[in-house]
Amino acid sequence: MNAVAIGETDLQRLLAGLAPELAARPRAIRSQPTGEAVPADAIMLFREQEGTTIIVAVDDVAVADTQDKALWAQITLRIHSSLEAVGMLAAIASTLAARDIPCNAVSAYYHDHLFVPWARRDEAIGALRELSDGTRT
Repeated sequence: MNAVAIGETDLQRLLAGLAPELAARPRAIRSQPTGEAVPADAIMLFREQEGTTIIVAVDDVAVADTQDKALWAQITLRIHSSLEAVGMLAAIASTLAARDIPCNAVSAYYHDHLFVPWARRDEAIGALRELSDGTRT
């Protein structure tokens, strides 16, 4: 049996290898009652005492804009980060905070996914690329 890769833990290699990738469609982050059926196309769900948070892709931005308070861009960091890595999300959050860009992060087994306001997606991608290139921290 082959050993399963646990991902990168070195902060410098993590930042250098971010390779941020923007999802083509915006996302909506919603809450629904815990017992309610989860949409089959949900990208993420997390059950909390108050309800279930779901993230779904949005097909029609104009319609979604009237139904949801905010549309979010999903940026996947292509580096396979370890769940035990230290400092990567702190560096990312600091970089985006310096530009006043809100960021919600979801860490999955292979990658971290950032959700930033849809209208600021290009600015966020640029900031992450600068961080990865080492041109700004």
